[in-house]
Formats: sequence, structure tokens, C-alpha cells
Amino acid sequence: MDFAAPPRRRRTENLLPMINVVFLLLIFFLIAATLAPPEPFAVTLPEAATDAAGDAAPDAGFTLHLGTDGRLANADGEGDAALAALAAARVAHCAAVDCASQPPTLLLRADAVAPADRLAPLLASLGAAGFASVTVVTAAP
Repeated sequence: MDFAAPPRRRRTENLLPMINVVFLLLIFFLIAATLAPPEPFAVTLPEAATDAAGDAAPDAGFTLHLGTDGRLANADGEGDAALAALAAARVAHCAAVDCASQPPTLLLRADAVAPADRLAPLLASLGAAGFASVTVVTAAP
């Protein structure tokens, strides 16, 4: 007759609380993070002093980058394709929102050493695309 105690099974660790904490942290960081598309190329913003306190650039969803060599780009393409994509995005935006009462604003992220002779024709083509308001993004000195 065997009176020895039955062999004890090793108690397994309960990983469910740790999994819950990991998923809660994941959800927190996804909600707290600001997801923005990467810039097509690096832009050094020009410095400008502003007298309007707390005047932030509006987030209209329309952004155009002007590089040091005068090339244009946005999230949808480069050159003329970027302008065509902006015009198409504006048409889609104006189909959903009344653009007559609230015209969309385009954010122009121009490099500090971008050629000035490229800027005048660019503004004319942006006006022809329907952007009546263009805001040049600057950095504080």
C-alpha cells in the first residue's frame, strides 16, 4: 500500500492580467498618439515673428511642400501630380462642406531658401485650383 502524497502539479502562472495590461497600454498609446503622414522631403521653415498670441495654423487637411530646389510635393505625389491631387481633394472636400461660406485653407510649407521666383506662379496656380487662402507655415525665431 502506498501512502505517499500524490505528486503535486506545478501551478501555472495566470497571464491573463498581464495580457489585459498590455492591451490597455496599447489602446492608450493609440488614442494618445498623433498620427501624421511623413513629409515628402525635409523642409527648413523660414523664421517669422508674429504679433498674434497663440495664433496657430489651421488644420485644413491641405498641405503643400516647396523644397529648396523649387519642387512641389504632398502626400499624394510630386510636381504637377501634387497640384492635381490638391485640386481633386478640394473638390471632394467642397462636395461635403459648403466652401462658399467656409473656404478651405492651404498650408504651404516652403523651405527658407526656396526660390522666390517659384512662389508667384505657384500662388497663381493654387488660386486657379480654388484655394483662395494660402497660409505659409513659419517657425518662431
